Amino acid sequence: MRPVQAADVVCYWLALALAVATIGFIYWLLRSRQGLALAAVRDNQETARSVGVDARRLKTFVYLATAFVTGLVGALIYVQKARISPDAAFSVVDWTAYVIFVVVIGGIGTIEGPILGVIVLFLLRDMFADYGSWYLLALGLIGIAVMLFAPRGLWGLFADRTGIQFFPIRRTLRGGPECATKTIEGATHG
Repeated sequence: MRPVQAADVVCYWLALALAVATIGFIYWLLRSRQGLALAAVRDNQETARSVGVDARRLKTFVYLATAFVTGLVGALIYVQKARISPDAAFSVVDWTAYVIFVVVIGGIGTIEGPILGVIVLFLLRDMFADYGSWYLLALGLIGIAVMLFAPRGLWGLFADRTGIQFFPIRRTLRGGPECATKTIEGATHG
């Protein structure tokens, strides 16, 4: 194996390990008490503060964790490209457009959505590789169609029809509506 191929193999395994670790961290965070506090801060910061959530500390933690993971990804990209230059770091097509496409196609607000979006992006790039830069126009049209006909993305459409979730992050009330009704009735009659 040539040194270039060995470097690509190492970058692949590092990227896979980083992706799995990031998905695991995000899932743990969203299912933890801190994730619940983040949702409370997102919905209403003053209300979250009134129930004891330290919004400033929580936001600082999220900013630092995001910066750390982003730095790791950036370092891995530069190792893979084997050069550091402005066009490698600030390419609008490579970063901004693809990231937005991945999230819109896969589905916002889920962990599964961006994973599916990446798979769809790579499949579409392979399909449209012979058309030069016209594939960017095709990706834009596909993105618009998905936004119009599946506003929650492809994963949202799939999950709505099948009920399958690999990373359930939404919290549900245990016991169902009957328990809540009994509690309310007991409180009003007691």
